[in-house]
Amino acid sequence: MAIKVVTKDCTQLSDAELAEMADICADGPSLYEVGQLSKQVEAWVLVSLAREGNGLKGFSFFTLERIGGTPSVLIGLASVKRTSKRSSVLRAILADQFKRAVMAFPDEDVLMGTRFATASGFEAFRTLDDIIPRPDHKATGEERAWGRRLAKRFSISSSSYDDKTFIATGDGSFPLALDYESLEADSIDPEIVGLFKNVGAKRGDSLIAFGWAMAEDLAKIK
Repeated sequence: MAIKVVTKDCTQLSDAELAEMADICADGPSLYEVGQLSKQVEAWVLVSLAREGNGLKGFSFFTLERIGGTPSVLIGLASVKRTSKRSSVLRAILADQFKRAVMAFPDEDVLMGTRFATASGFEAFRTLDDIIPRPDHKATGEERAWGRRLAKRFSISSSSYDDKTFIATGDGSFPLALDYESLEADSIDPEIVGLFKNVGAKRGDSLIAFGWAMAEDLAKIK
């Protein structure tokens, strides 16, 4: 059965949909409940819901905006149900968000930024260019500045964020991050895993990361 993604304004989420989202979180490490998810409705503009048949398989709060004039897709709290099709669910959600980026920012390169709790999340960036942070790359001053901008946008205090490692220190609760567990976790590049050496998701730490979707690549998915 095909995976269908519907994106709508967060304010249009029903109580039943929030309950479905909480059920997905209950199956993963975040354990976010309806009350906590309701707060994300106020924090974000859009939400993508991925379904297979009538069952919700994944969701993503996000927004399309310009940061200092730069077209951006910012992903907040997101979670994908741990099923054998979860990689397809993640791709479907991202594909829908990229389509919306094309409509909002035609003929422009677009920055995608989010927070990751584990190295598995990097699968979401598989098609992006110039990913920061990445192994064997010392971030430039501008790249570190982007990390700080995103930390501010994610409501992370400057005292909790290290712009050299791109790690945000947590507050004891699971981070408002893209929660995803790869089907191929054992084959993740050890150097990418190394970026998360000091990230303790259970204590709320996360890694702020971003990459670029190039205009020529986005044009192919119109």
